Amino acid sequence: MPVAVQRFGICEWFGKPLTSLSAIDRERFAEISLSPRDEVAESIPGCPFQSGSPACSKSGGVCSIRRYDRNPDGTLGPAAGDPVIVCPARFEQAQLPIRWLAEVVGFVTDEALLAREVSFMQGTRTNKPAGKIDLVVARTKGGDLEWFGLEIQAVYFSGRGMRSEFENLRDSTGSHANFPNAVRRPDWRSSSAKRLMPQLQIKVPTLRRWGSKMAVTVDRPFFDSIGGASSDPSQDLADGDIIWLVVDLQSDASGSLQLTRGHWEVLTLEESCERLLAARTVQRDAFLDALRGKLRPLNPAD
Repeated sequence: MPVAVQRFGICEWFGKPLTSLSAIDRERFAEISLSPRDEVAESIPGCPFQSGSPACSKSGGVCSIRRYDRNPDGTLGPAAGDPVIVCPARFEQAQLPIRWLAEVVGFVTDEALLAREVSFMQGTRTNKPAGKIDLVVARTKGGDLEWFGLEIQAVYFSGRGMRSEFENLRDSTGSHANFPNAVRRPDWRSSSAKRLMPQLQIKVPTLRRWGSKMAVTVDRPFFDSIGGASSDPSQDLADGDIIWLVVDLQSDASGSLQLTRGHWEVLTLEESCERLLAARTVQRDAFLDALRGKLRPLNPAD
């Protein structure tokens, strides 16, 4: 069986680029990630991307992943692809999406206000909150309240769980980390059609009736997976329901990754859902060929 020459692995771990970590740091982070949270609570690093650097709340502490080449000796080689954000907190660096949205909608920074996790729905029987808007950027002007919702969507990954990878990195004692030990990759469809699209279908029509709009922040690999920038993108807020704010992770002179503004455009809910589905039915003959290849006799009855 051929040896994998490229795989997705950790890009940032507890806010640090994996390739900048020493063997001692990798072992320490791995032990934290492998231990029950209550046993290592005091050792969990603070999140450098959130205001006040609260303790990382993501299980395992992985901020982003990326594809790497494999060195001949089985260690981690050069990066072979762009970082993909897997933790929502990673988008909070310098409050970039929040400040960007305020600028796009014409709010002066000094007058912009922020609210987090605002209840949007409630149970019909319990009247308890049943859904929230991640962030709301607002301002008061002349006694009126103007506001825009902001949803942040990181990417899920599919494949083997991360525990074996933490063990793999704990045991990499050389100057280079071990090459990822299993296949893991961004799960664009679960992140888009199965997660983000239902959220937009529920929230955007109501915001539209209320005279407001929704903004969505994703990273560039996510946006590329649903078609990328439009051929003739609109930045007129009157042209749609959803403001797409697409960020990049770019290396600075020290090798750290910085969140930067990328592309933005306005799309209707319908255009957004069409992109998020990003799938079509296969041809009937192709389906039947695949079906024939999978059909097997039933197990004999006991």
